[in-house]
Amino acid sequence: MRLRFVNQRVFMWLVWLRDSLLWLRTWYFRTLYGMKIAPDVRISFKARLDKTNPRCLEIGEKTYVAFDAIILAHDYATRRHGGGFEQVTRIGANCFIGCGSIILPGVTIGDQVIVGAGSVVTKDVPAGSIVGGNPAKVLRSDIQTIAYGRLA
Repeated sequence: MRLRFVNQRVFMWLVWLRDSLLWLRTWYFRTLYGMKIAPDVRISFKARLDKTNPRCLEIGEKTYVAFDAIILAHDYATRRHGGGFEQVTRIGANCFIGCGSIILPGVTIGDQVIVGAGSVVTKDVPAGSIVGGNPAKVLRSDIQTIAYGRLA
């Protein structure tokens, strides 16, 4: 049985409100923290981005970061933090970062990559691939994705 709203106008207003809040949060990350995030990136409200070293985080256009995903840009234990650490955590365009996945600092994820749920990405990921596991391994390569990491 499908959930029905009493008024379609109220439903559309709620969708607009959610989209506006997502855009405002991305703008906040770009403007106040200095993260290099494309304006059309979708980041779940439950996803966690590293705010300790925010200038070393880049996310490409039309990328989706699902809930409980963690994207790190510093590691205090190995002294990869602060102004002296210039290694950037990069996520390419048209990617999908699955729920509960962890992206470690200094990792580069290429364009059109799907990261499976619960994966721990410890090394660079080539473009056009699907990765999964702990540590993440390439499960499939030479894939094509469209906006937000959906398979073409």
